[in-house]
Amino acid sequence: MKEYDYGLSLEELEKRTHKDYLMTKKFLAPDAPEYLNLQEGDKQALSHLVKAANVIGRINLQLDSHDNLGFEEFLNRNKSDKRAKLTKILFDAQKGINAVDTLSNKINLAKGIKELPGKGVYPDDLSVEEFHSIIKKMIEENKIDEVKKILTQRSVVERSGEYLVGIDYVDKFRDDFAKAADELELAAKTSTNEDFNEYLILQAKAFRTADPMFDAYADKKWAELQDTPLEFTITRENYEDEMTGTLVENPELKALLEHHGINPTPKDFLGGRVGIVNKKGTEALTAIKKYLPELAKNMPYCDEYEQNISSDLKQTMVDVDMVQAAGDVGEYRGGITLAENLPNDDKLSLQIGGGRRNVYHRQIRFISDLKKLQERLDAILDKNQHKYYLDEADHWFTIGHENAHSLGPKKGCEKLGKYRNIIEENKADMGSLAFVDLLVKLGMYTEEQRKQIIVTFIADNFLKSKPNLSQAHRVRTVMQNNYFAKHGAYEIVDGKIHVNIDKVVPIAQEMLKEIVRIQIDEKFEDAEKYVNDNFVWTDNMELIGQKLQKINKTLNGRLETKLADKLAK
Repeated sequence: MKEYDYGLSLEELEKRTHKDYLMTKKFLAPDAPEYLNLQEGDKQALSHLVKAANVIGRINLQLDSHDNLGFEEFLNRNKSDKRAKLTKILFDAQKGINAVDTLSNKINLAKGIKELPGKGVYPDDLSVEEFHSIIKKMIEENKIDEVKKILTQRSVVERSGEYLVGIDYVDKFRDDFAKAADELELAAKTSTNEDFNEYLILQAKAFRTADPMFDAYADKKWAELQDTPLEFTITRENYEDEMTGTLVENPELKALLEHHGINPTPKDFLGGRVGIVNKKGTEALTAIKKYLPELAKNMPYCDEYEQNISSDLKQTMVDVDMVQAAGDVGEYRGGITLAENLPNDDKLSLQIGGGRRNVYHRQIRFISDLKKLQERLDAILDKNQHKYYLDEADHWFTIGHENAHSLGPKKGCEKLGKYRNIIEENKADMGSLAFVDLLVKLGMYTEEQRKQIIVTFIADNFLKSKPNLSQAHRVRTVMQNNYFAKHGAYEIVDGKIHVNIDKVVPIAQEMLKEIVRIQIDEKFEDAEKYVNDNFVWTDNMELIGQKLQKINKTLNGRLETKLADKLAK
């Protein structure tokens, strides 16, 4: 058994686990009416779905770091030690040894265990330079099929003598995936919805066989589900892999890969989401669906690429009361996701005619402390514009953001390397803002709602501290803030934000044009220049950031999943 040293002092652990510094998002409890009102068969199914999600979470711990399981076992073995107990709280919250907090400080719970560019999906002793050298050598020796297996999004990479080998994660974690498949098949026996059961059986099959086509069939069926009592998702996103994308930064390797038709796709990290579909919330979400074709027509340079949104509108949307968020989807690392639009562009299901599905997380978006919210507004926003700030407007903006992921070029943009996700998230934000005026004209929003969306977005777009480049969601926030300031969307007057409301949408439209152009051209150097030009932390950002730090002491966050915990027993 490997021994570890604690990465944080007892004093630091006590601080970070104190309620003032550790935010708690509460998922459904056992007495929640959403759960109690389910039919008995769906209650039984929910238990199996939670167990399946938890297995996926365990798999993702191994994808995230080679040391996660060993460190967790070390903490459990020493649970009588106060430092172990408090460290375990943070480990469970961020779901791993390494993370960042809300101030973008790196958190290492185990001394000497640093976060690797390749996380747990590449050998822990593999440097970027050696990685490039081995891939080049393998291509030159015509080991093309082997290189493709290494550079697929669903493989774990290991050493094989002087070479590398890619192992499909279903093969790598066969026993765990089989356990998850067993639980899905049991859920399908009691769940009351036939469409949902068909999806569960398809997903179970994908867990048992290392064939991306089986995942594609499951994804395609999942994306069609609209009227189901329960939600179960395998989230597969590649924001964490900082190794694979470095290949396109090497001109010689980039040319070799293109010559052989090899597309280096960053590795997927896995999450398991379980919830109960909220019908009232879902009805409100689907109101935007009829406008999506019109939005697609108004996307910049829309005649230069195939649209993600097609005439038959393969897009479903659900608002979900959350039961469990395991693995990647539940990691509280500087923040946690409010919603997701999946599958992503690199997934096979989209190539076989599948659509997309937006899932919104109700409990994560709820504001728990309205007094703190008002304190924040008093400190940073022009008092005359408080009337336009509405926390529900952030949800409306998020709806636009998730749907904007489905607009624009229908390709993965892997050639943009480490900037790919930053550019895509920037596109989604600007797509949401750029169409606010059009949606007012079409009748989706009122003029009052327009002002609320704009002011709420600008006010919420300030961070407590400057992020690092690996934080795609936060980097794009700084880029937008800088861009809006330079073009006059807001100004700081007497230390507070004043939003020039009528300027915001036109400026967002201009930024959207620039972003989509980069995605169409797929030139790494253009993406790099765009990010570097706009990712500037200004004095005004620091001014507002310092105010936010004084008001909100939160450094970390965690999920409280009482219903899931009970169902998992």
